[in-house]
Amino acid sequence: MPGRRLQTDATGQPAAEPISWKRNLYALWIAQTLVLTAFSFRDAFLPFYMEKLGDLSTNQAALWAGIFMSGGSLVMVVAAPFWGTLADRRGRKPMVLRSMWAAMITAFLMAFAVSPWQMVALRMVEGAFTGTVAACAALVASTAPKERMGYALGMIQTAVFVGASIGPFVGGLLADAVGYRATFIASAALFAAGGVIVFAFVRENFVPVERGPERGLAALTSARVWLLTPTLLAMTFILVLTRFTQMGGRPIIPLYVEELGTYTDARAASLAGLSFGLMGLTSAVSALLLGRRGDRVGHQRILVACLIGSVVFYIPMAAVMSAWQVILLQGLFGFAVGGLMPAANAIIVASTPPERRGAIFGFTASVGSLGAFAGPLVGAALAATFGFRVAFAFLSLILLVAVVVILWFYLRGRLEQTRSGVASPGS
Repeated sequence: MPGRRLQTDATGQPAAEPISWKRNLYALWIAQTLVLTAFSFRDAFLPFYMEKLGDLSTNQAALWAGIFMSGGSLVMVVAAPFWGTLADRRGRKPMVLRSMWAAMITAFLMAFAVSPWQMVALRMVEGAFTGTVAACAALVASTAPKERMGYALGMIQTAVFVGASIGPFVGGLLADAVGYRATFIASAALFAAGGVIVFAFVRENFVPVERGPERGLAALTSARVWLLTPTLLAMTFILVLTRFTQMGGRPIIPLYVEELGTYTDARAASLAGLSFGLMGLTSAVSALLLGRRGDRVGHQRILVACLIGSVVFYIPMAAVMSAWQVILLQGLFGFAVGGLMPAANAIIVASTPPERRGAIFGFTASVGSLGAFAGPLVGAALAATFGFRVAFAFLSLILLVAVVVILWFYLRGRLEQTRSGVASPGS
């Protein structure tokens, strides 16, 4: 129409009508919520399931739960960049479908495991073929308008946290009511439902990225120009340490709750589920509110404030005296982390060219998986060797290092101004 300004999306291409990108966003939000709910079912009872499968002691169950969580993350370190690069060439929607339906198959098979080793093997297969968060974020980043990027990425992160809040609580209740195996089958049904929603309602007008003349080492050098900018290095470091701390506590919190209150396995599972659930709920609220706020005031400020808050609320975990204090602190910690993730993702989007975002999100998912790999192993090993309080004290120290690093980058002006568009590689 004459006089109508042509809107562009984050890639610089003509944008779809607002209802189109919003429809995609809301469909992905629903699907991602279902999927993350399904993933989180196991958090409340995983150590107890390992105990039953292998007739293990409490310390052995903690170690096996840590190996389970770390195994999938280790494989994802290798697999995520491959899937991210493939997304830039074949489309982001197929990657979302692949990740959801692969999770459906592995969760169904976990219901029939008869040993801890089988659970670990299935988790590694799951890590190789899943990665729904990075896949959905790349799809949203390729379709949402630039001026709404913080809101859109915040919505996707909200889905992650809503699922993480509902999943452990419902998973704990289901495990108490129908057993561990039936709960895994229920999670497989939710994975299938998420994939169906994406297949039916999400649209992508994908144009493959032209490969240009660069090949081999030249292409790798070109990619490194973007990966080695101060901003992306800072975000990578923060993602690794934050994931390390988050995941380091997950396999031991159910056992910590059990020890603090001398609860039965069933009671501890329900309370651990409540702890994870409250953390997910506060994270969801924070991601939505602070993601939108970051679009107005700059995502760097939000990132710094949330990192400081996460340290303040995590340090007391080493000194709690009751399960209810664990639940409260997890809720407060969740609010801080909830605002951190969309801020970091928005900074990454503003610092990279559109045609490389699939690969960049694959790379950040990969390095984040390094933290998710090491965290549960270290947390479980420290808890088994020195006790739960030493484990949480060490995890707090790691988070404090992250705060010091990001403050150094921020005060020296090394983070991109995310309200001013895409950065240049040399900045």
